[in-house]
Amino acid sequence: MDKYINQAKTLIDALPYIQMFNQKIVVIKYGGSAMEDDLLEQSVIKDIALMKFVGMKPVVVHGGGRRITELMDRLGKEPVFVDGLRVTDDETMEMAEMVLSGSINKKIVQLFQYAGTKAVGISGKDGRTLLASKKEANGRDMGWVGEINQVNPDLLQTLMADDFIPVVAPIATDDCNHTYNINADYVASAIAASLKAEKLVYLTDVEGVLRDVRDKSTVLSQIDIADIPRYKKEGMIAGGMIPKIDNCAASIRAGVKRVHILDGRLEHSLLLEVFTTSGIGTMIYQGGTDDD
Repeated sequence: MDKYINQAKTLIDALPYIQMFNQKIVVIKYGGSAMEDDLLEQSVIKDIALMKFVGMKPVVVHGGGRRITELMDRLGKEPVFVDGLRVTDDETMEMAEMVLSGSINKKIVQLFQYAGTKAVGISGKDGRTLLASKKEANGRDMGWVGEINQVNPDLLQTLMADDFIPVVAPIATDDCNHTYNINADYVASAIAASLKAEKLVYLTDVEGVLRDVRDKSTVLSQIDIADIPRYKKEGMIAGGMIPKIDNCAASIRAGVKRVHILDGRLEHSLLLEVFTTSGIGTMIYQGGTDDD
């Protein structure tokens, strides 16, 4: 009996958060180990399904770089990266779209439907949701690597209004019908800004932003975007975390209320962040807003 009483208490504790986020949009960038491990994958899908069932409006943006590399390896094509970006010629673009808009996207949709939740998989090409142009790295032509110029949220809003979870592959188009491969972090940020989302959540393979990178227990629970320059100067935000944090700050300035960097390797990390007082990972926010 104690077990069931504790379960009831857990639900009661979550009630204020369920009320707070009812009908609010939450954009989730899904990738890394949480996509590669079957048990973690099931955990993420169930977390998002529960969020939907209690009245939230999740939008999922997924990556898939590892799967693209695996397909290229099988087909004997050597991946080339510049500044962390995959050089994307015509053949690579075809493979990327096959993996992202095809196998990964449809598998995620299938998992949601198996969990009893309605979902629809799209790419940024559908409904011209993502319009992009070519991106260069230090003056080098990266092929069909794109940067987002515009987000048209109409299709996403229609799907949410019809009670579907949109699952978005990071593929875009332009006015000349070219196809672009876009970094999923940037897609999630741009979509969250266009929808004025309550939260943008990045599921990553790190615990959050660490005060001491050698000590995983030193996670900064929250960061005011005004403090980001100081943290960079002090070395707490460095290396690959710099573009991610800059992206988070840009999302906040564009109207997203909160951005969270969570460890997707931790089972049910989404629920722990959204429905508990302590939360996990690092929350990025702007101080001095009305809801602070």
